[in-house]
Amino acid sequence: MKTFLTQFFTWWNSQTLGTRLHTWRYGKRVGQDEAGNVYYEGGIDSEGRTRRWVIYRNYSEASAIPPGWHGWIHHRVDIAPPSDDYRPRDWQKPHLPNLTGTPSAYRPKGSVLTNQHRPQVTGDYDAWTPGS
Repeated sequence: MKTFLTQFFTWWNSQTLGTRLHTWRYGKRVGQDEAGNVYYEGGIDSEGRTRRWVIYRNYSEASAIPPGWHGWIHHRVDIAPPSDDYRPRDWQKPHLPNLTGTPSAYRPKGSVLTNQHRPQVTGDYDAWTPGS
């Protein structure tokens, strides 16, 4: 019951009621990634292509889509990753979550959130001033 209520009243918890109904009516399950996100296709979009969407396992976070599925969902490739014909490229890295807003986020030298000092200015930059 709790899952149904959170999906009914919030958009960031997996799927909304509208998405659930649309998936039930038009969706054909294509596959699932290692994070538990489930991918669907069905119907036609405004450009005449097959509509594709993802139901996230937990919070709706676009950076949680692995590279292979990202290419498929954005119509860059026609072969979905669970297919036998799919082969990841050599340059594709494993998925890393978006760490923004967490203690593990990137913080450059000089950030107010670190104890490191800002690098010394080299003097190779002249600021623009009006009238000069």
